[in-house]
Amino acid sequence: MAQAASASKRAGQNPRQLLSRIIWYALLAVLTVVFLAPLLWMLSTSFKSRPESTQWPLTWIPHEISTEGYSTIFNTTTQTPVLRWFLNSVIAASGHTVLVLVTASLAGYALARMRFPGRNFAFALIVGTLFIPQFVFLMPNYLIVDYFGWLDTLLAVAIPGAAGAFGVFFLRQFFQSLPKELEEAALIDGANRFQIFLRIILPLSKPPLATLAVLSFLTNWNDFLWPVYVLISPGSQTLPPGLATLNAAYNTDYPVIMAGGVVASIPVLIVFFIAQRYIIEGVSRSGLKG
Repeated sequence: MAQAASASKRAGQNPRQLLSRIIWYALLAVLTVVFLAPLLWMLSTSFKSRPESTQWPLTWIPHEISTEGYSTIFNTTTQTPVLRWFLNSVIAASGHTVLVLVTASLAGYALARMRFPGRNFAFALIVGTLFIPQFVFLMPNYLIVDYFGWLDTLLAVAIPGAAGAFGVFFLRQFFQSLPKELEEAALIDGANRFQIFLRIILPLSKPPLATLAVLSFLTNWNDFLWPVYVLISPGSQTLPPGLATLNAAYNTDYPVIMAGGVVASIPVLIVFFIAQRYIIEGVSRSGLKG
């Protein structure tokens, strides 16, 4: 009797579970379409001719494949050296990411494990800067960059913001979740703090480090306002402000703009697909314990 009742109860739950699963899959399908549609439209428009890109009704599939947009942006003799901008963005974003990982990991470990006067106040001060609009730092950072003579160089894009508060907070949360017994055992064996950090903490921190690396890379890669202020000559531009110059005042070449967008999206998609497993694990582990 009990087994029959249990089986009947499970059978009664199956339709509700099936309906719930269908609803969730339908919702995920809708979200997938919403997020992928702009990317697919950008890719489609990049292969259209200029007249077709502005015709009505709009078409998802080009009537005639045209590579004029890509030919324009890959033409090194034009006033819009997209490949040069692409390389500048890769160098600046990569350098910025490395600096963020170094500064945030060292500061985060010190705030999570080391005892020193004013530690809690320093951490509160660092976290407090997250609530200050980034526009406030625009003029001080510009004056600092100008003082060091970095204007119109990639150093002006890569270095400012490398010691941001988010990375310190993010890694500190993860370091606090690691068992202290590992460090205590290493201290007994004669290792110093820096050796523990390099040989024990960092190897265990691959997920949050990968997550922070991707977020830092994307933030620098997509930055538009700051490069506009510090990069002057056309050859030193990065992709976001450089692609903005493709939009003329009275005549917009949509295939060229979309082709530039496709080129700019490739590194972002590659980085995400490589590190997506670490991103999910790093966020889940770093955001639950503090």
